[in-house]
Amino acid sequence: MDSLYLLIPLSVVLALVIAGVLVWAVVSGQFEQLDEIGDRVLREQPDPPDSPEAGGPGSVERGG
Repeated sequence: MDSLYLLIPLSVVLALVIAGVLVWAVVSGQFEQLDEIGDRVLREQPDPPDSPEAGGPGSVERGG
């Protein structure tokens, strides 16, 4: 029973902290333009490699 005197206030404080973080995230705009951010990855074109000899991710190594 004595543990409830500690656990109930701690759970209330934790719930208030979580609610405060959620309110801060909404007010600061963390949830704005969620679709556009995800689509940006698909729309961006990667930079072309300078040359195949550069050893970039697009180069093909040939044994010789």
